Amino acid sequence: DTQQVLHDYRSFDLTGYDAILTASPAYNKPNQEGIFQHYKALDAAAPLPIIMYNVPSRTGQNVSGETTVRIAKECKKVFATKEACGNFDQVNYIIKNKPRDFMVISGDDPITLHMIAAGAEGLISVVANAYPLEYSNMVRLCLQGNFDMAKPLHYKYTDIIASMFAEGSPSGVKAYLAEMRLCKN
Repeated sequence: DTQQVLHDYRSFDLTGYDAILTASPAYNKPNQEGIFQHYKALDAAAPLPIIMYNVPSRTGQNVSGETTVRIAKECKKVFATKEACGNFDQVNYIIKNKPRDFMVISGDDPITLHMIAAGAEGLISVVANAYPLEYSNMVRLCLQGNFDMAKPLHYKYTDIIASMFAEGSPSGVKAYLAEMRLCKN
């Protein structure tokens, strides 16, 4: 909740961090004005720049495109959104109406190629934890506008991504990492 994040701002050692990634409050499912007020309070107290994280599948509440754009315009420390709503009408609205210096970053591995084609500026990934080189190369190719070269990499990972999220996250990526002997279950 808002008060817990504000407390964490004061108590967590942020040495070495460049920004804070934070989702809207979960469980109590605030309305859009409540979500705006949450980010406004975080913006006023933030010791670092903020990336908001719209992940309705985890928070139980979508941050609407209108609310995201309002936050982008009124909360100066909020410089980006990790967008995982899965709704291209909403993504298009945000990209079309956001301030020029506000970044839309994919937070949804399976649709990253499509989001970058629409104007997103990168990805905060789960699958790249297991396959960093090729997945990062796919994103770089997309950002260069080279979608013909990016598509084979994108489609190479669609089945892997589906299986990685079949039992939730982060358990799927950890299972892949265990199979690669990079960590233990």
